[in-house]
Amino acid sequence: MAKERPRTVTPFLCIVLIVVVAGAQESEPLTPAMFIFGDSLIDNGNNNFLATTARANYYPYGIDFGRPTGRFCNGRTVVDFGAQYLGLPLIPPYLGPTSRGSNILRGLNYASAAAGILDETGRTYGQRISFNGQISQFQQTVTLQLPSFFEDSSKLAQYLAKSVFLINIGGNDYINNYLQGNSYLSSHVYNGEAFADLLINTLSGQLARLYRLGARKMVLVGVGALGCIPSQLSTVSSGNGCVDQVNALANSFNTRLIKLTNTLNASLPGSFFIYQNIYDLFYDMINNPSTYGFSVPDKACCGNGKYGGQLTCLPMQQPCANRTQYIFWDSFHPTEAVNAIIAKRCYSPSATDCYPISIYQLAQL
Repeated sequence: MAKERPRTVTPFLCIVLIVVVAGAQESEPLTPAMFIFGDSLIDNGNNNFLATTARANYYPYGIDFGRPTGRFCNGRTVVDFGAQYLGLPLIPPYLGPTSRGSNILRGLNYASAAAGILDETGRTYGQRISFNGQISQFQQTVTLQLPSFFEDSSKLAQYLAKSVFLINIGGNDYINNYLQGNSYLSSHVYNGEAFADLLINTLSGQLARLYRLGARKMVLVGVGALGCIPSQLSTVSSGNGCVDQVNALANSFNTRLIKLTNTLNASLPGSFFIYQNIYDLFYDMINNPSTYGFSVPDKACCGNGKYGGQLTCLPMQQPCANRTQYIFWDSFHPTEAVNAIIAKRCYSPSATDCYPISIYQLAQL
């Protein structure tokens, strides 16, 4: 009987195996998951399932995404780009039909349009999930949904400790609360400094609650230049740029948020909080638009009235054609082009706008 010759692996097959293994390694995300909390800047469909007028599930929203999804943008949000930088898929909305089973293991998005730090914020829109409510939803995820995927509670705790938690909340507490004196009492009770103190003290307790649920790596996103958005510009008679009083309120909040970042890092063992500076970048875009490739810094691509800020983008309304030239998509929210720049400045290896380290670095801790 002829002796069987030993089998050899051809050089071509070796190359294929190396490419496959390398590809598998490259596809491994920098963090196990990203859990997202916030408002309409990053809501990706949760409000579609609520009885609210704060929805974006109609054309032309999503015109550059391929379809309306509930994102308050013509395309992707900052966290969509951010997930891509971290090697993650698009994170599904908590209330969406796909947020079941193993689909949740790369994270969930709990953000809700019109939501705020304070439970009352945004009530004029109808239903919304406040930050407290979003934390309660995350608690349900931790106690009811995730445990079945882990051997024991310690493995689940390790998974949560390695995951990134992004919190982008606070803007609505101004534009849909404090600055709406006819509908809310806050501006009649607190001056700007006292209201910022109230927000930060409330937020501090909420973040401590997230910590007790297992969150360790948290990104605190500052409030943007609210006095420069079309909805605020439309409220003043003279067109001399941003509304300084409103921007002062945002800066008051952000100054305290930076201090809170340092305080929490020093007081919560094993935690790592970073601050994402949105304000300075956004303000510079508006004042020096051509530096970033924009030509329209103060008008909504899809809006109505003065600056497109008196009434936001309506169903089937025709948006501007040159969307990459606009900073604002609608009366309140930036375009996809702006979101891409913001994400790059904090999520990428070359990030510069996060303190004390970037989200890219945080994910790898």
